Amino acid sequence: MNERGYSPSYREIMNGLSYNSVATVAVHVNNLIKRGHLRKRDHSARSLELVNALQPAKITSNQVNPNEEKWLVEKVEHVFQEVERLGPDSKKTGFERLATLIGALRILGLDGAAQSFAVRLNILKTPNNKVNFGTSAGKLKYSDGDLEGTDPSVQKMFLGL
Repeated sequence: MNERGYSPSYREIMNGLSYNSVATVAVHVNNLIKRGHLRKRDHSARSLELVNALQPAKITSNQVNPNEEKWLVEKVEHVFQEVERLGPDSKKTGFERLATLIGALRILGLDGAAQSFAVRLNILKTPNNKVNFGTSAGKLKYSDGDLEGTDPSVQKMFLGL
């Protein structure tokens, strides 16, 4: 309508949408008129008008405010706790769910949280949950939910607490 200054004919709509019948087009056009999306100026050909032309989609960013970030991190933490309670046979699905959540955190720009949760997920995936880390803070040992040999700030960094 914007290009030519007038609406397409029913036959042009039929061909453009690969319908077999002009009657099918008429049914759809009448439904759009009833719903308030289209109107006819008069009863002549090419008299269709859009009632409210679509506005361009509003582009939103993936920025998350601090309250939303806190909420998301708490939800991911809750899922971690659920997966940790699962039996060994059920954990694979939980690992996939956690990996998806970690990916979502990265997409949202929460790279720090995503990295700490990724470390936790790798720890959770290891047999007996025992992992040794070599870091600038010295050697860290993680065993059954405890990070030994380090101060609480380093524990928070590795465990995403």
